[in-house]
Amino acid sequence: MSFALRAENIIMDFPTGEGESVRVLHGVSLAVPGGELAMLVGPSGCGKTTLLSILTGILTPSSGKAYIWDKEITALKSYAKVLVRRRDIGFIFQQYNLIPALTAVENAAVPLIADNIDRVKALEQAAAVLDSIGMGDHLQKTPAQLSGGQQQRVCIARALVHNPKLIVCDEPTAALDNETGHKVMDILAKASQNPSRAVLVVTHDNRIFNYANRLFTMSDGAILHERTSEVSL
Repeated sequence: MSFALRAENIIMDFPTGEGESVRVLHGVSLAVPGGELAMLVGPSGCGKTTLLSILTGILTPSSGKAYIWDKEITALKSYAKVLVRRRDIGFIFQQYNLIPALTAVENAAVPLIADNIDRVKALEQAAAVLDSIGMGDHLQKTPAQLSGGQQQRVCIARALVHNPKLIVCDEPTAALDNETGHKVMDILAKASQNPSRAVLVVTHDNRIFNYANRLFTMSDGAILHERTSEVSL
């Protein structure tokens, strides 16, 4: 089995001053195969965001290893981690983080333009992705002209446009109503079915738990249990 994402015994200590530290993650291990949508759930303060930051190379753990496919991201230098995030990971946030002055298609094309792809080709590729998720009639609208659900679809297009190996979502449905949230999850679930990709969702939203092929429950810096299930779309 090929794993899109793996963590091996991740420990994270944060200094508190006076030579002391607090342990936030206590030897976390997990594995997510390609072609799956995994969820990381648990109460606020349990370590989900810290773990997510380590898995994507934003933070370096005190010890342990993390891999995106066969690349050990925890062993890379800072600039190499930036390249991994730029080329191999798509990010979707609760706060949409769209650029107000840009249109939907320009926002969706940002990862390609940042990677020095020709602007015309980048916009064409972004337009195709937006069209595939029902946003073809809104390409030239700015974020202020879009609903919350439409803005989240632009974020999804931005995350998909460079065909990443991993899509990471931080509370993607928390600000959405039930119907819109399920539409967003339908898109993410479909994206996760690519065997060369996985989707990891960090969420408190129990309305969407049934979309998970694999659900990790965290508490106090550790994974309490892992649940796997078949998902029918």
